[in-house]
Amino acid sequence: MSVTIYHNARCGKSRQTLALLREKGVEPDIVEYLKTPPSAAALDRILKQLDMQPRELMRRKEKAYGENNLADESLKRRELIRAMVENPILIERPIVLAGDKAALGRPPENVLAIL
Repeated sequence: MSVTIYHNARCGKSRQTLALLREKGVEPDIVEYLKTPPSAAALDRILKQLDMQPRELMRRKEKAYGENNLADESLKRRELIRAMVENPILIERPIVLAGDKAALGRPPENVLAIL
């Protein structure tokens, strides 16, 4: 099974999740999502796999959240997803994909359920 981690090496939880995967013998494909953000279609698919709405996967304390008025309840799903693609710092991390399943590594042990 192919495993992918949307990773930020500066994030402690992301580093812990990557280390946990490796401890379990899994060498994932690593996507440094700040450099290579997912497309809108990929992010929409990930949100569906996570069973989350866009705001649930957003880092609301990031400066870009306020600057882009993303708390505005009138914003549509596609607009929120576009904001996350354009400002990948808004995407909560790490996200691990395994087959057709996904998990947010907060805490890192969450990802074990999809392996």
